[in-house]
Amino acid sequence: MADPVILTCCPVGAEVMRDQHPGVPYTPAEIAQASIEAVRAGASIVHLHVREDDGMPSQDPARFQETVTRIRSEVDCIIQISSGGAVTATEDERLAPLFALDPAPEMASLTMGTVNFGDEVFWNPPSLIRRFAIEFAARGIMPELEIFEPGQIQAALRLVKQGVLRGHLHFDFVLGVPGASPGTAQALLHMVAQLPAGATWTVAGIGAAELSLGMVAIALGGHVRCGFEDNVYYRKGEQALSNAQLVERMARLADESNRGVATPDQARALLHLPPRVRG
Repeated sequence: MADPVILTCCPVGAEVMRDQHPGVPYTPAEIAQASIEAVRAGASIVHLHVREDDGMPSQDPARFQETVTRIRSEVDCIIQISSGGAVTATEDERLAPLFALDPAPEMASLTMGTVNFGDEVFWNPPSLIRRFAIEFAARGIMPELEIFEPGQIQAALRLVKQGVLRGHLHFDFVLGVPGASPGTAQALLHMVAQLPAGATWTVAGIGAAELSLGMVAIALGGHVRCGFEDNVYYRKGEQALSNAQLVERMARLADESNRGVATPDQARALLHLPPRVRG
């Protein structure tokens, strides 16, 4: 029997605004509440961005700290900080929350290459990737290797050979971003086939691809990300009620597939993270 499905919720990214969905959370309290509801619905990882109160993307460490503290006061989950921020953020701005959070997050995203991102460019040169990987390791933060294009898998494996990336490898395939790899089963299968033995992986389908690729991932033994960062619709023409509703659907699919949903502690074991310190 396949391992239980690790569900990641991405309650808010840096792009989607309330004119696209009135329920997009902006404040630390709103983002925390959306995250708490998602965890209670079955998510074991929260992939975290924060916003300013007016909805603009933020890298303010204080806003991250408030959001994380609120989440941890209510639920146990793996906090995964986005080191991508917004496409306009500098390297130092992208790293700032990871340096400031106390305690350090268990995970953070690490994008493995530069990619077209709609009408923008998400800039991740080799020097940045190497710097981020070294900073993560120094703080005991596990990277989730974020992959937008197949060649980025090889970039990650190159860093493994160089000893920059060590330990268990966990990949996140972000598929369907305009200008990058499409949100298709064929694209996902092509990427999964390139992974080294023992690696784990998640898929983040953008827009309508969230549901279709989530089902494929569950069938293949992978894991799934969902939430308003990637998709605000439950079905065509019908906006999702909440992040939790999207998580609940994936949890039902995992149960129907006889895999079930991983608890936070099961997710830590599958990802080779240390057990949570409870005190």
